[in-house]
Amino acid sequence: MSERESAVRAVLVTYFPMLIAALSLITSIFNGYLNNKFVGIIQGNLGRGEYMRTCKEIIDAYFQVKFRTGLIASGGAAAPATAMSVQQIEAANAVSHFAALGTYLANLRDDESVRERYTELSRELERTVAAADRTPTAERSSLFEPADRLFAEMNDDCVKSAKAAP
Repeated sequence: MSERESAVRAVLVTYFPMLIAALSLITSIFNGYLNNKFVGIIQGNLGRGEYMRTCKEIIDAYFQVKFRTGLIASGGAAAPATAMSVQQIEAANAVSHFAALGTYLANLRDDESVRERYTELSRELERTVAAADRTPTAERSSLFEPADRLFAEMNDDCVKSAKAAP
């Protein structure tokens, strides 16, 4: 074996494992980067999924409040006092459920104005339920107008979040 072949062999034996180690290190760094991206995607999807589930529940709660308030408003003097109080309790319970979900949704957002709108919607529903049994028949169709406007804004927030990329 010549000196030159011996030198080439020594270089190969020395630098080839270093090349493999460097490639392994680069692969490991890239794998860590991909894992980090994957975790970010999963966290975004979980957060969005939780937000959307709560949006679905709060929409259901809103229409439960409307339904139960309608029962109070249509009951009037024809229903006995105990039946009215049961309906009022159920409507108040529906408003409380709605307010709890609204608070949860608002806490998932960083925007203070969103929290204020959700709180105002809950208060408007409380006022509507309280006024339902005193509302004349001619005005019942407008009973939910202020709450419907606020609810439409909240629903738009849910739609924007559903369309947002994670």
